[in-house]
Amino acid sequence: MRCTIRVEHRDTHDNIVFRQSEALRELVGELGGNLELISRLTAVELVHRGQEIAVYGAPEGRLLAQRVLAQLTEWVERGRALERQDVEQVVRAVRADASSAVGAWFRDVVLTGVTGKPITPRTAGQASLLDALRRHDITFAYGPAGTGKTYMAVAVAVAAMMRGEVDRIILSRPAVEAGEHLGFLPGDLNEKVDPYLRPLHDALFDMIPRDRLERLTERGQIEVAPLAFMRGRTLHKAWVILDEAQNTTVEQMKMFLTRLGTDSKMVITGDLSQVDLPRGRTSGMALAIQLLAEVKGIGITRLSARDVVRHPLVAEIVRAWDGAEDA
Repeated sequence: MRCTIRVEHRDTHDNIVFRQSEALRELVGELGGNLELISRLTAVELVHRGQEIAVYGAPEGRLLAQRVLAQLTEWVERGRALERQDVEQVVRAVRADASSAVGAWFRDVVLTGVTGKPITPRTAGQASLLDALRRHDITFAYGPAGTGKTYMAVAVAVAAMMRGEVDRIILSRPAVEAGEHLGFLPGDLNEKVDPYLRPLHDALFDMIPRDRLERLTERGQIEVAPLAFMRGRTLHKAWVILDEAQNTTVEQMKMFLTRLGTDSKMVITGDLSQVDLPRGRTSGMALAIQLLAEVKGIGITRLSARDVVRHPLVAEIVRAWDGAEDA
């Protein structure tokens, strides 16, 4: 689908003419909120009149705004709701690379969630991760919180199971800490580890209707378990995801990676800036990335603050923290 807009150049401004009223309403946003945000981020003035948006400002700002509006128009014409963080991501991407095919991100639908909303990459980093997940049997994805590492991995896993490419999905995390000392917590084992596995459950709830998810879990086709449960197993025709892997020890990481069976894929996600291991212990994820970087069949994707898709302040917090640590 091509964007249904036309640009008319004037001496003092440019007019962007829209042929689809629905797309224009979504693009403008409630009380003009989206246009106000685009205007602020691109340093131009945007004026909405009828089926047109007039763009006033310096030539470079006007060109940036035109490209952003074209990308966002294609976004909404494909039925995507436009959220604040989507606008910010597209502006950052177009500013960084004017030739960037931002539209390709949201055309690549991984899965349709339970609400009917398509799950697609929302940043360049997520698009790179999706490509790595499809091409490699083992993929490492590391970067700050909020970059969608685990969410994208779960979506690809669910889509693969729905297509019959794998028989089951196994999601795992180190529980509490790398040593997995759970004894002080109240309740049985499931109650002890549930809070640490809850983010994985939450991702699944977005992608699979609850009743179907319960049936798949009962049949063992979807398993959410602490890392300790992986020991001694060989995982065939499965999609296996290890989350918060920065908190694995070297021994645990080796144990996990050697569980890979035939027709299986593994994804290891984590944030190397948030290692909770005791001082002096090496992160198994950090060492694995170092040792396996050149191994064929293993993909490594690094995401950054530019890929944060949570509240805009999260990206600013990550940048400030990283800058302080570098200093």
